[in-house]
Amino acid sequence: MRLCTDYRQLNKVTIKNKYPLPRIDDLMDQLRGATMFSKIDLRSGYHQIRVKSEDIPKTAFRTRYGHYEYLVMPFGVTNAPAIFMDYMNRIFHPYLDTFVVVFIDDILIYSKTQEEHAEHLRVVLQILKDNQLYAKLSKCEFWLESVNFLGHVISKGGIAVDPAKVETVMEWNSPKSVTEIRSFLGLA
Repeated sequence: MRLCTDYRQLNKVTIKNKYPLPRIDDLMDQLRGATMFSKIDLRSGYHQIRVKSEDIPKTAFRTRYGHYEYLVMPFGVTNAPAIFMDYMNRIFHPYLDTFVVVFIDDILIYSKTQEEHAEHLRVVLQILKDNQLYAKLSKCEFWLESVNFLGHVISKGGIAVDPAKVETVMEWNSPKSVTEIRSFLGLA
């Protein structure tokens, strides 16, 4: 279960962080020649980033049990994805476009050989340890020849759209209303 507070009023007065989220197809371009993959998913990613002490009161919310403030970045604040992406890009900067792809709290390590992969994994895990970022082991996969990542199946043979997503789109009934068209476009 994930607590998500309604921060619409805070978001209205927040200066928007213009840090761009990467385009998924741009991330995939760097994978050519890779034959070995590992995927790491951070546990409650946003909650691993501490809120600046002067901003803690801005996260306040109340329940019938009392008033609370977040000490870590909550879900629902407008700049959370940009802040998290910026942080991840800063800590992995030397290795981006070399053997690491980061998309918010999803990390893909890719290598041409098993020997390279062992070293790449060691580097990535050390960075996570040094920055006190923790993975959710049940969602991590290591030493793969083919990996599902961000809706794509990646292998040494190339990159393809996840067949499960294609099947869902193919089985979708033809939309008959504006609402159904919007729903379909949100999936596609």
